[in-house]
Amino acid sequence: MVTDYDLLVIGGGINGVGIAYDAAGRGLTVGVYEMGDLAGATSSASSKLIHGGLRYLEQFEFRLVREALGEREVLLNMAPHIAWPLQFHLPHQSQLRPAWMIRLGLFLYDHLSKRNTLKSSRRISVTADSPLQDHLKTVFEYSDAWVDDARLVLLNAQGVREHGGTVRTRIKVLAASRDQGVWRVQLEDQLTGKATQVSAKALVNAAGPWVTQTLASLPGNMNKSMRLVKGSHIVVSQVYPGKQAYILQNPDQRVVFVIPYLDRFSLIGTTEVEYSGDPSQTTCTDDEREYLCQVVNDHFKRTISVSDIVWDFSGVRPLLEDDASDARTVTRDYSFDLEDDNGQAPLLSIFGGKLTTYRRLAEHAMNRLAHYFPGVPGSWTETSQLPGAQPADHCLADVQQRYPWLPQAVAVRYVHSYGGLTHRLLAGKTCIADLGADFGAGLYQHEVDYLIQNEWVLQADDLLWRRSKLGLFLGSEESACLADYIANNI
Repeated sequence: MVTDYDLLVIGGGINGVGIAYDAAGRGLTVGVYEMGDLAGATSSASSKLIHGGLRYLEQFEFRLVREALGEREVLLNMAPHIAWPLQFHLPHQSQLRPAWMIRLGLFLYDHLSKRNTLKSSRRISVTADSPLQDHLKTVFEYSDAWVDDARLVLLNAQGVREHGGTVRTRIKVLAASRDQGVWRVQLEDQLTGKATQVSAKALVNAAGPWVTQTLASLPGNMNKSMRLVKGSHIVVSQVYPGKQAYILQNPDQRVVFVIPYLDRFSLIGTTEVEYSGDPSQTTCTDDEREYLCQVVNDHFKRTISVSDIVWDFSGVRPLLEDDASDARTVTRDYSFDLEDDNGQAPLLSIFGGKLTTYRRLAEHAMNRLAHYFPGVPGSWTETSQLPGAQPADHCLADVQQRYPWLPQAVAVRYVHSYGGLTHRLLAGKTCIADLGADFGAGLYQHEVDYLIQNEWVLQADDLLWRRSKLGLFLGSEESACLADYIANNI
């Protein structure tokens, strides 16, 4: 029977597009359907780190940490324009964890997986000009990495498209049923209300926080349950100078990151709070704001208050229920639920996972589905590069040479957004006037058109908070003008 797709993926978060990218690269016809925007929920609300998860060692999650550590340099190679190494400083407080425990943890962190470029951990001296309070005399340093989480999702979606796949946003999967060995999937356009139907040989439920709700609309039994844990972050003006991040221990056994952000800010988070509401309605509460400010004030000479917050965001992590009593200790590992109908029309549902291990999750998912597609090639993404992949410093030098008229700040932002695709964006442009009207903060009309045509931008928030973070720099009138322009040009 002829079908529209070999594989249809429900959900345009990191796991959904990661699986679709892997599948499309193996030669399968793939469709991704997302009811909102790409990375519109959890996948754009992370701490934006590629990390092994140092604290997960205390929970004996050695397999997860080893896998995550191994993925750091893989992802740095896959998208070096949006990801780069980051040094972390861990102030020691003996009343929370003894120094030997931290040394042991860092030794494991250095040796559980091979490192090629990331530096090993060490103890460093605290000098008088340290931003830390004077009572913090000992600091340990180790390496992880930073990534633009929303653009990582976007690049995987572009990779799907480059391999011949289809990616649709604002399209909700209402229901699906098996018919003569294939899936019949009912869709609804969230902007127009138009209903359509497509067919697929296999179905992947990667709906994140909505995975169990999606399963309820599909045939079969649910064998696993989810636990929703909310994580909130705040952004304030730079707490300290320097490029290092901090990981702060706290008496409640949580850790909070303070991360340099967009050269002008500090990103602070995350909280971990049980959540039972609509995942699309999560917000950072007053208590969470106060908590994060207090953690900073307990460690740094410069103090902050809620009034210093310029932006906050929250996301709901869809974690696999493991009966842990504390949200902090719920496993970040992932699991699959696979069932079919007499060897046909498989349904693979994804439970749990974390940003750092999305590629391995996708690889494992496709290996589970491979026998439904005889002759499909094996794993391939470990050495792949995502669209635009190019070291940022090399790319910036090339862009500045070829487009000397481009303002420095705009050139830097282009490189860290589009990498080598900057040349596609600027093709045929010879002066700043060619970029059209400036909506503010160096966002020109031509870039907006490019994002509408190439990056699935349908609403202003897609551009302001996911394709970029220009929402931090545009005023309300400028944002409203942008919203009107997009609405009139999609």
